Amino acid sequence: MSSSSAAPRRGEKAEAAAAKPPMREALVAAAFRLFLERGYEQTTIDDIVALAGVGRRSFFRYFPSKEDVVFPDHERCLADMTAFLASGTPDEEPVRRVCDAARLVLRMYAENPTFSVQRYRLTRQVPGLRAYELSVVWRYERALAAYLRTRFAGRRDGTLQADVIAAAVVAAHNNALRSWLRSDGKGDADATVDHALRYVQSSFGAPPTTLADTRPEDVMVVVARRDAPLWRVVQEIETARGSVAN
Repeated sequence: MSSSSAAPRRGEKAEAAAAKPPMREALVAAAFRLFLERGYEQTTIDDIVALAGVGRRSFFRYFPSKEDVVFPDHERCLADMTAFLASGTPDEEPVRRVCDAARLVLRMYAENPTFSVQRYRLTRQVPGLRAYELSVVWRYERALAAYLRTRFAGRRDGTLQADVIAAAVVAAHNNALRSWLRSDGKGDADATVDHALRYVQSSFGAPPTTLADTRPEDVMVVVARRDAPLWRVVQEIETARGSVAN
C-alpha cells in the first residue's frame, strides 16, 4: 500500500474534525445551497440531510421544521435581547434601552451580510416564509413591549405607551434594515438603523438634560478676560472645581 493511501494518523483526524463545520452550520449551508439551486418549495428535508451527509434525526435535533433552517439565528438573538433588557438598571432611559436592544438584531444580520441578503431574497419569493418572518418579528416586538410595560407600570396608559413604542422601534429598525438588505448589504448598516431609531427616540424618549434641569449647586460660572488664552481658562476651571470638591 502506498504512503498516500495510508489511514490518517490521530493528529490528522483531529485536524480534519476541527476543519469540519459544526453540524448546525453544515445543515444551514446545505439547505441554502439547495434553495438557491432548486428553489425552496422543490427542496425537501431529505435533500438537505443527504447533501449535509447526516440523517433526518440530526436535522430535527437542531430545527423543528424546514422553515426554521431559514432563520437559524433568531432564537439566540431573541434570548440575547431578553437578557439585555433584563440586565438594565432602573435609572436608564427606557426608550433608549429598547432602541439599543433592537440594534442586537441588526448586529446579527450584519455579522454575515451575504447570508442575510440571500435570506431576504428568499423570503420575498416564498409567501410561507414571509408569514414565518412576521411571527419572528412579532416575538421581538413582544419582548420590547414586555420590558416597557414593566418600566411604565405606574404611568397612565402605560401599557398603551409600551405597545406603541415597541411597535415604533420595530418599524423603524425594519425599515432601515430592509433598505440595507435591498442594497445587497452594502453601506453602513449601523448608521442607517441609527438614523431611523433617532426618530423613535426624539418622539417618545426623555429629552436630554438641559441647564434648566440642573440644580444651582451643579452650575459653575468662571469669569475670564476675552483675550485670555484657552489654557488659562481651563486652568481657572480646574482650580474652581478643586476648591468646590475640597
